[in-house]
Formats: sequence, structure tokens, C-alpha cells
Amino acid sequence: MDWSQDELLSPIIRDTEVTKAARRRSSKKVAFPSPGNSTPGVAMVTPARPLLRNTPGSLFRQTVRSGLRNPDVSAIFGPGIKTPRFSHSMNLDDSDWTNSLYPSPMSRLDDTSFTEDVTNLSSALLKEDDPGEAAAGSLFSEFLASFQRYSSSAVFELLEDYQALCQDKVETLQRLVMRTGQYSKTAGVKWLLQQENATWRLISSLYRDRVQSALEDEMLLDTVPCDSEKVVVDQLFQRDCVVRQSQLVVDWLESIAKDQIGDFSDNIEYYAKNVYWENTLHALKLRRTGGGVGFNVPLVTELDPDAPIRQQRPLADLDKQDDARLLKNLFNLIRAGMIDEAQRLCKRCGQAWRAATLEGWKLYHDPNMTSGGLELQSVEGNPNRGIWKICCWRMAEEEQLNRYERAIYAGLSGNLKPLLAVCESWEDSVWAYFRVMVDTLVEQEVTSSGMAHQEVDSLPREYLQSNWTMEKVFEELQATESKRVLEETKEHYHLIQKFVILGDLDGLLEEFSDWLTGSKPLPSHLLRFMTHLVLFYRCLGMALKEEVCVDVLKAYISLLIAEGQTELIASYVGQLPMELATAQYAAYLEGVGQPGLRPRCLQLAAEAGLDVAAVTKLVVETVRERGSSDFTHHDLTLETTTTQEDQKKIGVIDWLLFDPAHRAEALKQSNAIMRKFLALQKHDAAKAVFSKVPEDSMREIYRQWEGLSQDTALPAEDENAIREHLCIRAYLEAHEAFSDWFSHSSSTPQKPTPAPQAKFTERVANEMREQEYQADYDIWLGRLEALTEDVKERIYNVLLFVDGGWMVDSREDVVEDSERSHQMALLRSLCLPRMTFLLLSVLQTSSRHQETLRLADIVASDQHRLYEVFSKEDLKRFLQKMRESSMNLLDRGLDPLGYDLQP
Repeated sequence: MDWSQDELLSPIIRDTEVTKAARRRSSKKVAFPSPGNSTPGVAMVTPARPLLRNTPGSLFRQTVRSGLRNPDVSAIFGPGIKTPRFSHSMNLDDSDWTNSLYPSPMSRLDDTSFTEDVTNLSSALLKEDDPGEAAAGSLFSEFLASFQRYSSSAVFELLEDYQALCQDKVETLQRLVMRTGQYSKTAGVKWLLQQENATWRLISSLYRDRVQSALEDEMLLDTVPCDSEKVVVDQLFQRDCVVRQSQLVVDWLESIAKDQIGDFSDNIEYYAKNVYWENTLHALKLRRTGGGVGFNVPLVTELDPDAPIRQQRPLADLDKQDDARLLKNLFNLIRAGMIDEAQRLCKRCGQAWRAATLEGWKLYHDPNMTSGGLELQSVEGNPNRGIWKICCWRMAEEEQLNRYERAIYAGLSGNLKPLLAVCESWEDSVWAYFRVMVDTLVEQEVTSSGMAHQEVDSLPREYLQSNWTMEKVFEELQATESKRVLEETKEHYHLIQKFVILGDLDGLLEEFSDWLTGSKPLPSHLLRFMTHLVLFYRCLGMALKEEVCVDVLKAYISLLIAEGQTELIASYVGQLPMELATAQYAAYLEGVGQPGLRPRCLQLAAEAGLDVAAVTKLVVETVRERGSSDFTHHDLTLETTTTQEDQKKIGVIDWLLFDPAHRAEALKQSNAIMRKFLALQKHDAAKAVFSKVPEDSMREIYRQWEGLSQDTALPAEDENAIREHLCIRAYLEAHEAFSDWFSHSSSTPQKPTPAPQAKFTERVANEMREQEYQADYDIWLGRLEALTEDVKERIYNVLLFVDGGWMVDSREDVVEDSERSHQMALLRSLCLPRMTFLLLSVLQTSSRHQETLRLADIVASDQHRLYEVFSKEDLKRFLQKMRESSMNLLDRGLDPLGYDLQP
């Protein structure tokens, strides 16, 4: 706050005649908006308010000067945030002072800044189904950019940036609402952003003070005896954070009202007259001169301010209306912290006496008592403030006075009941309570210092001995009889503002938790605000309920995912605990199907500090395990076509292929997926996965390892993964070779059949067909022999796989993976018998029965121990095949093993 000496001096009020042009313009009467009124022409449930970025001064804040502690409490609103509307000179004698102070919102339509660009923007937005959401949609990315720019260093500059972003969008939405008032959604979004802007301003002001208080020494300042009310109150503000922060709340609420006043110029022109009760004066003059014949309405006969009450006679009707409207406007100015403007308005309306009554609240201070200088200095404040306060209190209790006049003096004297009588909204009521609270605490301090006037004792005891606290204020609000105020206490932003004022972070987060678990979805901008509020508290190092913070972040991340905000998601996921962040981002990546978008998602994850390797691994594992069946023996009726779910498992491998550093993991995960497909006999799906893995993967894995270590062998896990990949490759090649053989063997050329009793020409044609058939058959047979040799070789590559056998690890110095070991053992028992029977089918179909019998030696060999993977049924079936081949050899005149019979 600016405790400068200049603010303590009474404003210079000049007599300025109103021009005739101004009086002509005054015929256009514009109703002065009350604190609760909404913007005309806009259909809204909750009033909208354009908000300032700085708060005005008010009462005791203006009376206290700097002391030992940092005195500039208003500085906690941040430097350099001056609202252009109030940056002009406050000289009421300037010819265009009203327009410079309060420019009409409509006047901006003629400004050069609101021309082509704004028209184009508005026209584009109006084409949207929901122009309010479209216009404010960029806030999501802009807030993230601000958070990344400021959060690590200057958190209060971050809040200023948040306010600027909200204010900019509010102005854009205001233009849309002015052009298309029927868009209630747009008006609703505008109100949300106005409330958010106000809340950021409140947080900035209060926490600047709280952080500063925490950083300073906790030593209490010594109270210096003095003879000045101003110094006493100055010391109170220096040492008592409750008084200081309560005044900040008052300043904040007055800044909201100051913005709400809006276009005041028309009202000023209407009241720009320096004759007091001119209609009553005119009527009295007519009666005195005899010109008022027939005018029998009793009026006051004297025109002093107390005449209507003293004489119990009315004013002229027009004067009563003017007085009522003026008093309401004066209250609104005081409600907005603009007491100087209220005094000037009184002076311009010919009520200088009323301006003087608004001056008496200032604390008395005589610098000559302590300066010791020879030159006299100006005395500040009201030496008879006690008498003035008693008069104000009694005027506030006078029921014959206008209720706004009573409220004016109630606010100046701390009389709560008449003040609440005109408070229509939640903001008005909170302002009334906190203003009275500060007034009471100040008066109690002055009294305890021994400087109080004797007249103050005449004030009610409940006022002098009241024990106001911030908590008590909000308890009183909950008991209000106003239905509107009671409803507004339940609004999201008002609840947030309440907990911010109280500094109750636990209560705030409990409220957040209730909202997140409620049945109604939260507005997207409210959820964005909640998220950045939690992040702000984290930046300050505040103790928070971590589980609620995580829930807020997760809810916002879900919103961003639903809105398709790809560029933003990773940054907010990065604010979660590492393990949860990995799971959350992996769950998001599962739904990213566009191949071109996947590398960008991984790049954003790396920039956000996420463990990309862990994320991609979890994505693959999650998709791989979904809907999987057990590794068991399957019958021939098993469905082997590739399903849509299989396609997802095939495509998920792509996540591990963008970065060559993840090639080893890609190999391991692809092996795991192919193990499942092989168990289900989905060979086409397994081939699709195999084709995903780059051919240079094994070379790349070795190259990367050599770059890290030249002296040690490749890790056992990677080496076993490479071997498994080769095993699967051998199996797929063998199966493909068998498929080619089977397809070829099933396409035997058809021998032409000669027609009986054919003529000569037909016999010649038939002979030619026989020759063509024989040529085709020879080609087919040669191809079949080649395919038979190929399939035999490839199946043997599987059955006789080197270094321990197919699907057997070569290295055992690894951390045991029981699931993988179990799957590989089951695959051996499923696939090796299958391969054996395929080879038997090829050999028997090709009449290679002797080779069929040699296969029995291989199965029974202790070197390969293939018999261990055969079940009893498989062995029985295998021996039956051996018997068939032996019988075939015996039919050919050979012995059962295919050798010539010995004589």
C-alpha cells in the first residue's frame, strides 16, 4: 500500500460551472449500475465484471506511512500493473475529465485499435457454434507457456502474466457479447474468466505479503509511544498481518467494484450542477413572489441539510429523486474505494457540506510534535475524529434517512447492520464485513494506546469489544438472510477466494476433491485454474495434500486428452510423481493412432522430463497383455485369423522403433508378442510383428553396447533376446516354407483324359495336350523337389537349433523371468511336435519313408532330447507315423528301416 503523505491531504475541490452543452447532454439519463447489477443486454445468471489489475486505496490504508517494516503494502500487487483507465490526471476541471476517467465501452468501437483486426477476429469467432469457448481456447496453451517461463524463478511475475492473459480474453469476449448478446455461453465464459482474473489478483496480493512476512525476522517490532493516531495505526499495520491482509481484501473487493462502475460520465453530467435542491428552491421562490398560486404541497421552508428531518417536511419530488440517485452513486463510489471522487461529486452537485462529512475519517497526525524543526509542517487528519465518528454512527442509525445515506456513514463509522442492508452480492457483503473488521481493530488499537477521544465511549459496547476474525466473517456470511448472497457463497470461485483469504489450503483441497468426485463436470477453464493454482502453491513450497493435487492434475490431463491438446499433455503429466506420470502418459499414448503424431508425442515427453523408455515399454506391455490367452495345447479348430485386437498389438511395436537406443527393448517386446501369436498359431500376425523389427536391430544393439563398453560381453538379457529372435525367425521361415510346399503340392497339373472313339484330329490334339501336361508336370515335380528340400532344411533348423535347442537361452546369468521361461518351455512343447509332424507329412507325401524313419533317431537322441517336449498322445501319433512308413518300405521289398533285405 502506498502510505504516502500526499494521500492524507484533503483534495482540492474547485467550483466549476457546468456548461450549457453539458446540461443538454444531461437529459440522457443512464441508470447508475449497482454492485449487483449485470451488464445490460447480456443474459447471464451471474453478473459479469471487467476487472482491474490493481487495487485502489481506501481509508486506513491511505493514512499509514512507511515504518520499520516494508511499508508499501500496496506494492504486493506488483509493480508496473497500472490500469490504463485510471492512468490519467484526476483533475475535475479538465474539459474532458469524465471521458478520460470513465471511457464508455461503446466508445472503443470507434477507436483505431478496434478496426480491421478486431472485426476480422470477431467475425471469425461468431461463425463458431460456441464463440466464447473458441475465443478463450488459446488460454490453455498460453498458461502453459507462462508457467514454463516463470515458474522456476519468479512466481509472482507468473501470476501477473496469468492476470494479463485473462484480462485480454475478457476484453475479446466483451466485444463478442456487445455484438451478439444472444450468446449466453459466451457471456458465461466471460464471467468465468473475470472471476479467475479477480482470484489471481487476490492470490497475488495476499501471498506477496505472506511470503514477505515469512522471509522477514519473526522478531516482534517494539511499539514506540507516540501522540499520533496515525503513527499508532502505522505500527499496527506493520506488526499485525491480520489487519494488513484484511485491508488487502478490502482493497481487492473495492477494485472489483471500481471496474464495475463502468461508464460514469453520463451520471456525472446529470449531476453537474452547483445548486443544492434547485427544484425546491425554485418552488419556494415562486411562493414568496406569489407565482405559485394553487401549489399547495407542503415543502420545507428552510434549505439547510437537516431541514427535512427537523421540519418533517418533504423536498420537491424531483429533488427527492435526484437525492436518492446521488446517494446511491456516492455509496457505489465509496464501495469502490473512490472516496475522493465521491467528495468531488458532492462539490459539483452543490453539496460541499456532504463532501466535508466524508473527510472526517482521517487519522490525526501533527508532525510538529516530534520533528523538532523550526519550520511548521501541515497538520493531517481530523483532531475531532471521535465526535465525527459518533455523528456518523447516529446518522447510520437514523431510520428517516435514505438507506444509501445511512450505508455511507455506516461504512465510515464501522456500523455493520445499516451497511449490510444495501449489500446485494457476495462481494458487497464480504467487503462490508472486512471493512468493519479493519475499522474495529484500528479503533481498538487507538483506544488501547490511550489516544482515544472520550466521545468514542458513546459507541456501542459490542462494537468496541467485538472480536473479529477472518473465520468469523465467513461464519456470519453463512448465516445471512439474503438468498442471493447465500447462493453465491456456494459458487466455485467464491469458495476458492474464501479459502485463499483464510489461508486454509487443506480446506481448499478438500473442496477440490469434492468437486472432482461430484456428478457434474467442472467447466474447463475452472479446471485449468485449479491446476495452475496447485502448481503455484507447489512453486511456493507449500505443504499440500499430494493425493488431491494428483487428482486435480489427472482431471486436467484427461480434459486435455479429450480436447486433443497434444502439445500440452506431456508437460502436465511431468508434474505427476514419476511412476504415476509414466503410467498416465502410457495410457494416453495407447490412444494415439496417427503414425505421424507418435514421434511428436515422444519428443514432448522427453522435453517434459519423462522417462520415454519406461513409457514406451509400458505402452507395449499394456497392449500386449490385453486379452491374452494362456499358453496351452490347442485343437485344430482354433481361430487363427488376425483380429483388430491383434492389429493393435502389431502396431504398438512402433513406439519402440523411433529411437535406436530402444532397439533392444523393441526386440524383447516383439519376441513377447510373437510368443503369444505362435502359441495361438497366428502365424500371419507373428510375421507382421517380425517384419516391424528393422533388419539391422541386432547389429545396432551390438554397436550401442560397444560404444559403452569395449571389454565386456553383451548383457545376458540382450543376448538371449537376440537368440530368441533368431529362433522365432527360424520357425517362421520353416512354416512359410511348408506353406509354399503345401500350396505347390496341392496344385498338381491335371492330366488330360482322351475322349473315347476320338477322331484323328482329336487324337492329335490330345497328344499335344499330353505333351504339354508332361512338360508342366516335370516342371511342377522339379519345383516340388526343390521345395521339399527347402522345407526339410528349414524344419531341421528348428528341430536341431544350435547351442541347446530351439527356444532355449544360451546365457543363464540373468535375473530370472519366470513368465518368459514358462512361455518358452510351453512353446517348445507346442511348436516342436508341430514342426515334427509337418516334416513327417512332407516326407511321407514325397515317399521319403527312409528319411521319415531317420527322424525317429533325431527325436530319440539324447543330444537334442526332443522326446521330452512330446506328450504321450504326440508320441503315440508319432510312432504310428513311423509304423506307416515301415509298412510302406516293406511293401517295396525293403526291410522296416528302408534297407535292402539280406539273403
